[in-house]
Amino acid sequence: MKASELREMSDEQLELTAVDAAETMFKLRLQSQTEKVDVPTQMRHNRRLIARVRTIQTERSLKKA
Repeated sequence: MKASELREMSDEQLELTAVDAAETMFKLRLQSQTEKVDVPTQMRHNRRLIARVRTIQTERSLKKA
């Protein structure tokens, strides 16, 4: 998901996206420790998605202040 798409989301949608990505990341970490991950790049994509969402949330909180 691109940053422009994330910026169009509401705060609640961003929070849900972050929670979902964090849960997926946890499952991928478990899977990587116990068995082989099907798509190794998926962990990197998820980590970057979480970073994008947090960055946009920080931008919005600074804009409000």
